Parts: sequence; structure tokens; C-alpha cells
Amino acid sequence: VLQKGLKENFADVQVSVVDCPDLTKEPFNFPAKGICGKPRIADVGGVPYLIPVVQKEKVYDLNTVAKDIELPGAFILGAGAASSKVLGINAEFIPIVQTKSEKKPAVNGSYIAQINPADKGCLLEKYSSKYTDCEFGLLANLYASEGQPGKVIEVKANGRTGELNFVTCLRQTLEKHYGEKPVGMGGTFIIQKGKAKIHIMPPEFSACPLNTDEDVNNWLKFFEMKAPLICQPVIVSRDPGFDLRVEHTHCFSHHGEGGHYHQDTSPDSVQYLGYFQPAELLFRIDRPQETHPVGRD
Repeated sequence: VLQKGLKENFADVQVSVVDCPDLTKEPFNFPAKGICGKPRIADVGGVPYLIPVVQKEKVYDLNTVAKDIELPGAFILGAGAASSKVLGINAEFIPIVQTKSEKKPAVNGSYIAQINPADKGCLLEKYSSKYTDCEFGLLANLYASEGQPGKVIEVKANGRTGELNFVTCLRQTLEKHYGEKPVGMGGTFIIQKGKAKIHIMPPEFSACPLNTDEDVNNWLKFFEMKAPLICQPVIVSRDPGFDLRVEHTHCFSHHGEGGHYHQDTSPDSVQYLGYFQPAELLFRIDRPQETHPVGRD
């Protein structure tokens, strides 16, 4: 299914089932070896807690989320917002956490991407270099598993010929094929060559309400960042009525760049290499009572 769908958007596509590479090694350096074992997706909070006006009291803990999704000690990857309560500012959160279990404390390999106060560029930092908690704020889309080795779907896609970004192409391909049946997937992919359009939220929340996508885009700070970028997508082919964010991808790098992935900006030269696992369960945590479709990009 993925091979056929990606072919419509990329020049060179190869999808196969392989053994998950050891993710504790370069370039990932994750605290767990793989993305297999009881795979599940959690959509926590939501964009309505950020816009039109922020609800700063919305703070969550990844160790608690792991229990909520019935997988204490889960290895969690994904995309979210940092806790402004902890940081004192707004920032992109790139969660990579082996949550605590009865036997072991949590290992937090997460990153935060914020606007550098010095030069207004990207400041990417290892979360554990400053903080000891596993908190995040407002919203997150998370893929969780036991962090085990095992079989995964490997996706290679080079040379973008269509308009869709890599993640949207994967999601729309699944939606087209499976229709009403929601199919969820998570994991990691590397933009091996090329550049990408990435945003970082400003350190200050917007004082005036952000009511349209245009308002949101004017507030966000956009950058072109260079490969290699290690990305963490969470995808659900369609929303079965839980007010989900159907796709959300954050990325980090070892050269100081990272944030929220939108699209590659070098279609001819871009190379993607991804490892994915279909999820078995979907959990919706703290769904906003009042909602809207703004800012879901």
C-alpha cells in the first residue's frame, strides 16, 4: 500500500519489512533499541489549549501518560509543546523518553527547540542538560512501545515529484486505501539529504488571540534547516471522531537544528529513510471540550 502511494509523490521508492536497526546507535542515540512491542498512539491535550489563547495550566507528565496508556515503562517518541511551567518560556518539545518502570528510573533523551534570544535563530538543547523531569505542556502526539527490537516497515523515498510532504503522503495513502478504518503509525525517519522547512514557536505566547491559520503562521518562526534531520512522526489515517491531530512530526539533529517539520525544500535532492510500526491502540487524553480546526498544520 505504501509503496504504491509514495510512488505518486516520489521518484524512487522502496518499502520493505526489515529488522529494526539498533536505535541506541548513531544517528538516533535513543534510550531504547527499537520501536516494537505493544505499539500504541496517544493524542494528549490539543491545539485549542494553545490557540486562540494559551491555557498554561495544561501540563502533563510522560511517566503518567505511560500508565494512562497501560504501558508503564513505555518508550515514547513524538511531537509536542514544552512545559512553560518548567522552562519559563514556550518551545517545541521533541520527546524521546524511556519512561520509568518499577525497576528503572526514566531515561530522558528528549530535545527542546526554541528561538535563540541572542540571534533569533534555532537553539536546540538536550532536555536533560537542564531539567530532570518528564513534563510537557498543552499538547502532544506520541507513539509508544516497549522499545524492543523486531520487524518494522522500512521506507526509502528519494526525489519528491509531488506536492505532498513525506508524512502527509504516508497518511493520505493509508486513508485512501483503508477508508473509514483508522490506521495509525509511528516511528522515526531521517532526512538524509536536502533541506526542510521547519517552524519553532516564539518564546512568548501570543498576547492577542490567534483566530486563523494566517494569524498562526505570522506568529510562528520559520526556518530552512539542513540534513541530516532525525524526525518523529505520529500518523493516524483519519480521525474516527476524537478530535485528533492526524499528523504531527518534530525533528532534531546533531548540528543544532530542529523543530516542527513541514516539508522538504529541496525536492530534487531530498532523501528520506524511515522505520515505522502500525499501532494497535489509540488513546485520547484530556480532549479539549471547545475545539476548532485552526493551527493543525
